[in-house]
Formats: sequence, C-alpha cells, structure tokens
Amino acid sequence: MSDSSDKQAVLAANQAFYDAFSRRDIGSMNLVWWQGSTSLCIHPGGQVLTGWDKIQASWSSIFNNTDSLEIDLEILKVEIDQSIAYVVLREIVLQSSRGRKVKAPSTATNIFQKMAQKWYLVHHHGSPIMR
Repeated sequence: MSDSSDKQAVLAANQAFYDAFSRRDIGSMNLVWWQGSTSLCIHPGGQVLTGWDKIQASWSSIFNNTDSLEIDLEILKVEIDQSIAYVVLREIVLQSSRGRKVKAPSTATNIFQKMAQKWYLVHHHGSPIMR
C-alpha cells in the first residue's frame, strides 16, 4: 500500500471513530477500536482506561447519558509509519444531556495500528483546552 493510500485509510478510520462518536453508535465504535487488552483511552479529565472492555463500557455510558452530540474537528497533524499512525486534532464537542448543552473543546491524539491490513484505533487521549 502506498503512503497516500495509507494516509487515506488512517483518515477514514479517524473519521469513522468520530462518526460513531457523534451518532452514539457503539456497534460502529466496536469496528473502529482494536478490541485487545492493550488499547488505551483517556477521556478529557478522566482516568486511563486499559483494555477494550473498560473502554467500551465508558463509551456506552457516555452514549446512554447523552441526548445528542455534535463534533467539530480540526486536524492539526497526521504522521504515519509502516504500522503505526497518529492524528492530532482539536475537537469541539457540543453535548446535549437532559436539556443542558455543554461545549467542550479539547485537543486529542488518536493512535492507529495497522493489523491484518486494517488500521485500528488503539489509543485515544482527549485533553481539555482550558479557557
């Protein structure tokens, strides 16, 4: 696979993550993440979640406690090696829950690993941007 097709595949996997996030779709989220014990997720201001079981439970909780999500993205950096890639971006998440809207800007790093010709999300770290 050429560099440009790898970049397209990584950006498509990154977009699939945010599509699943904004649609609150745990089934689609399952397809994006590597479901092993080595996956990591750090939600803004949260603990380090290790392993797909804990990560999936965290997303399920977010989705179940949210009425709607809108996510605005600005990709700042994309780097790709043979089997590891990272995307650094700014996320602005507009979350609506029980009639309350919260706007949460953060900087995020998504790390993807290529396994069996597919790029999987293995690490998501969101860090709140303080005003």
